[in-house]
Amino acid sequence: MSLEQLLIILLIGGVAGWIAGVLVKGRGHGIIVNIVVGIIGAFIGGWVFTQLGIVAGGLIGQLVVATVGAIILLLILRLLKRAA
Repeated sequence: MSLEQLLIILLIGGVAGWIAGVLVKGRGHGIIVNIVVGIIGAFIGGWVFTQLGIVAGGLIGQLVVATVGAIILLLILRLLKRAA
C-alpha cells in the first residue's frame, strides 16, 4: 500500500465518519473517532452493498459506501447502548 492510498483511505474514512456522526448524532465525534468509524463503516457498507448486488466505483462511490456503513455502525452501537 502506498502513502497515497493510505491518505485516501484516511480521508474517506474521516469524511464518512463525520457525515455519519452528523446524520445520526447531530455532530461529529472528533477526527480520530470519525476516521475509525468511517473505516469500519467502509467494511460494513462494502459487505451490505455486495449482498445487495450494488457496485459503487470511484471516490464518490467509496464515500457513499463508507458513509452508509458508518451510519449502520452508529445505529447498531446506539441500540446496544440503549439495551445495556
